[in-house]
Amino acid sequence: MTLLTHVLACLFGMGSWVAINGIWVELPLIVPEIPEGWYLPSYLTVLIQMANVGPLFVTLMHCFRPGKLDERPVIYSIVGLGVVATFLLAFFWKHTVPLAGATHSVPLLVLCFLLSVVDCTSSVTFLPFMMRLGPQYLTTYFVGEGVSGLVPAVVALVQGVGVVHCRNATVASLANGTLGVNSTVGASGELQAQYQPANFSAQVFFLFLSAMMVVCLAAFLLLNHHPAVAREKKCEQYFNGGLAEEKSDQALSLSHRPQEEKPMISSPDSHRRARQSSFGTGFYSGPELVFIFVVLAWVNALTNAVLPSVQSYSCLPYGNQAYHLAATMAAVANPVACFIAMFLPLRSLVLIGLLTIVGTGFGTYIMAMATLSPCPLLVHSASGTTLIVIAWVLFVLTLSYVKVIIGVILRDEGHSALVWCGAVVQLGSMLGALSMFPLVSVYGLFKSGDPCNTKCTK
Repeated sequence: MTLLTHVLACLFGMGSWVAINGIWVELPLIVPEIPEGWYLPSYLTVLIQMANVGPLFVTLMHCFRPGKLDERPVIYSIVGLGVVATFLLAFFWKHTVPLAGATHSVPLLVLCFLLSVVDCTSSVTFLPFMMRLGPQYLTTYFVGEGVSGLVPAVVALVQGVGVVHCRNATVASLANGTLGVNSTVGASGELQAQYQPANFSAQVFFLFLSAMMVVCLAAFLLLNHHPAVAREKKCEQYFNGGLAEEKSDQALSLSHRPQEEKPMISSPDSHRRARQSSFGTGFYSGPELVFIFVVLAWVNALTNAVLPSVQSYSCLPYGNQAYHLAATMAAVANPVACFIAMFLPLRSLVLIGLLTIVGTGFGTYIMAMATLSPCPLLVHSASGTTLIVIAWVLFVLTLSYVKVIIGVILRDEGHSALVWCGAVVQLGSMLGALSMFPLVSVYGLFKSGDPCNTKCTK
């Protein structure tokens, strides 16, 4: 295993969702400056789902014209588009256009849609590309994918996005002559949330995102052309030879799978299971494949859409510090889970099922606290804050591990299996987002907690 290849695979994976993740964490600075206000998150949700036209096209090409679509030109195109779109975003995100009798942030919305196409399409192109490298690099790629959420979050923390100081309303009024435009208005003597100005502008942040996409593009170039990486590459003949050669490559992958890496669910007479289905190598039976893909869709629905949509409702009642700590530690938990999977790749379907149940249990607790907002359990105690932070960390840690192990399993099933892996990831995320959008944005079933003044009966 070459260190250079590991670094490049990580940097390549880091570009997968860094743009959209960056826009989400920058919302507190964007929203006050645009006419859409806090409707922007709802618009972003719709735009991201519309952007699934990219993964749909790639998946249909693999279904009806297998072996004809080379991922490399597609990746060059979408990463290049990501570089340009994030760069333009830095200069045009505040521009508005008169439309239908009102002003709208058309440049911002258009560029967000293009970046959504980039990131959504990466799910069905980046993973299949990793088949060109050895199996040990797939986990490193997942580490980079996890870091794509961590890095923007850390930079936003340094920027000071959403930092709140609680001050007495009367004291603030006497000090400033008025309560200031960034303060919520309340009764005299009440603690008020004052949002502090950022340490650097949104423009600088978007230029940073553009630089991240440039790094991803450079890493992809080196993965294709650097001599040290070329020595690590597998034979690529089956990419141009159709399904027959692909299945030959898959069979070779199966025959070289180390004994300790074979699925723990297999029985001693696993040689009789060699062709349990027509999917991939045929190692897994039809019901097992259904289980794998259902779990994959469920886990991505929870981690990418359902729980993130209620994160503020579950954490803010415990205070602003609890919210930022939960968000940051959860972002750290993702790449940590990938590192664990790198050194402990347990491919047991039973273990996957158990971890999914455990992770869903933590998610259920988080959802319950969000439903009870602004007065969740133990809202005025340190134990409540500790529990919600731990719940978020363990939720992300367990389900991220499940996602990586499923990716490793499907990697051994061949190139087309990774295409379907990316498609199911997007399908699960889309179903999760569509299910939560009306609950959060239309019917308003969740109520926000004030970071300074959550009044609840003990």
